[in-house]
Amino acid sequence: MTSPLNGLAPLNGLGVIRVQGEDAAQFLHGQLTQDFLLLPPGQARLAAFLSAKGRMQASFIGWRQGDAEVLLVCSRDLLAPVLKRLSMFVLRAKARLSDATADFALWGLAGDAVQAAAGGAQAPWSRSDTPQGTLIHLYPAAGQPRALLVQPAGQPAPAGTALAPGLWEWSEVQSGVPTLTAPLAELFVPQMLNYESVGGVNFKKGCYPGQEVVARSQFRGTLKRRTYVAHAPEAVAVGAEVFAASDAEQPCGTVVQAAPAPGGGFDALVSLQVASTGEALRVGGPEGVPLALGDLPYALLEDI
Repeated sequence: MTSPLNGLAPLNGLGVIRVQGEDAAQFLHGQLTQDFLLLPPGQARLAAFLSAKGRMQASFIGWRQGDAEVLLVCSRDLLAPVLKRLSMFVLRAKARLSDATADFALWGLAGDAVQAAAGGAQAPWSRSDTPQGTLIHLYPAAGQPRALLVQPAGQPAPAGTALAPGLWEWSEVQSGVPTLTAPLAELFVPQMLNYESVGGVNFKKGCYPGQEVVARSQFRGTLKRRTYVAHAPEAVAVGAEVFAASDAEQPCGTVVQAAPAPGGGFDALVSLQVASTGEALRVGGPEGVPLALGDLPYALLEDI
């Protein structure tokens, strides 16, 4: 059976922050969960910007565009507040931050479209410059390779079959790698979204805001909350609370991402208390939409 996840889609919900100047990588190295100083040319990185309490204010896919420029792709609904917040910390660093969204066109490629653009799948976060633009390989979904194409504005759209509406969003859910959006700002430590297991946290780099909380969560005991792939028979909203059968008063989790499933119903990423995963779960309240957990498409770091 041919997968429906073959083609490309414009990613209008994403934006781009440009960081320019001789201290661009050094500045971001001190602000985000990733090492941008030693980032090689053929790699991109998943990263998070945290509050002092270790809660995620934004997530990024970032890469060095030369010695004095770093580009960060994030959810567009978070771009303006995060740009303002990051700019507050520049101080004497030789780095300038700006909204560069208008300078680029962003595309999601899946299946045959990745084959056409790159000759096949590569490891997640691999990066290459192609005639069409910068290509960043993402985590696969439903057995299909996926990639992010970042084109200079004004270039012809990439050739290929358009994905059916909502199918790219479904692939994001199936990949198990959440993108933080405005309803979720400051709710999660990175490990609650499995970021340490999908290349979103570097535990060997120097200090950054929230680092102590992240390190403590990782190295001092079992992580009590994780993100899981789930299915619901009807629509569920990002930010909606999840309840376990044993406690009708206190939510045990949150819907992180959701999209219509090709076979009907909705698939979702939900961040849940690990202790609740064996219970009957509902979204929105004890009598809300039932939720069935599935398997993550990757191993969690603590299980490797």
